Amino acid sequence: MEANQARAAAPSAIRGALSPAFLLAQIGDMAAARFADRLAPLGFLPQDAGVLRLIAAAPGINQRTLGERLGIFPSRLVALLDALEQKGLLERRRVPEDRRNHALHLTAAGGQALQAIGKAAMEHQEDICGTLSAAERAQLGEMLQRIATAHGLSPGVHPGFKHL
Repeated sequence: MEANQARAAAPSAIRGALSPAFLLAQIGDMAAARFADRLAPLGFLPQDAGVLRLIAAAPGINQRTLGERLGIFPSRLVALLDALEQKGLLERRRVPEDRRNHALHLTAAGGQALQAIGKAAMEHQEDICGTLSAAERAQLGEMLQRIATAHGLSPGVHPGFKHL
């Protein structure tokens, strides 16, 4: 009887299901940290993965457009691109019509790096969502996409870029 009274007196967030917003934040933080840990042995940071993925999806994208898509300060983007270029993963090509503009392309090594990152991402997905069936994963993905769309989040862009 005392246990039931104690449970009844406890805030609902503690005695029962936590709010979806809290759970999203809790799982998001855990997932981001685990993904960073998974990429570290490959020599990458999560932002490297995001930049490489977007360049692969839009070969020839220019730095300005990439920066706008990521919502990142231009100087911070330049530093990220410089580091990836120094690793031999991407190249900047001058645009003949506008020599101040650079088109971004993955190198062969960049493509291989993206494959390794993709493998790590699939392992990460399985680690995070392994307790869900394929149907549950699809349903969760649809619901999360609706929430992301309702809040104006850019598809495929982690909002963490804004904090770099």
